Amino acid sequence: MSNKLIIYRVHTIIADNIISAILYRGVMNSKGQITIDYLISVTIFLFAIVFVFNYTSGIFTPFSSNSDEVTLLADRTATVLVEKLLNKGDETVPNMANETKVENFLTELDTNYDATIAYLGLTGSYLRYDLNVTMENESGVVGMAGKVIPSGVNVGQTKRVVLLKYEETGNTETVMMSFRVW
Repeated sequence: MSNKLIIYRVHTIIADNIISAILYRGVMNSKGQITIDYLISVTIFLFAIVFVFNYTSGIFTPFSSNSDEVTLLADRTATVLVEKLLNKGDETVPNMANETKVENFLTELDTNYDATIAYLGLTGSYLRYDLNVTMENESGVVGMAGKVIPSGVNVGQTKRVVLLKYEETGNTETVMMSFRVW
């Protein structure tokens, strides 16, 4: 054999051993290391699973309680009362209520409860809602009417800041009116 042929064979044997050593280390490693591709794909998969669980748990939440319904009813009742029925009549000042109308409403709610509830649209063929209206100023509760709130029920509440105008003196007072529906 010639020297060139021997050198060529030695080089090919060395090259083959290097290539097989690289392939063996890359594919069949006995150290148990995870390649970065696998790690990234598992991470993305886990994030996708977490997203799906979070999304599907939020889908069924509105169907488990009717607290949104009674809150919307309380807000609608507050809007009808403060902006229409108890309003002073001055459209330039929002939420200004007439003190006489407020007192008459609170008295009417206590004395003729069923008719007042029906007028406000809180009764229907299948459902009936109850109402409690509380009026407070800085010193405490000024007026309250309606039924007492029972324990253990879903209560929707809306609070409105109302400017209460007294007809006799012309003075105004800021009060907080709470409308609770259940």
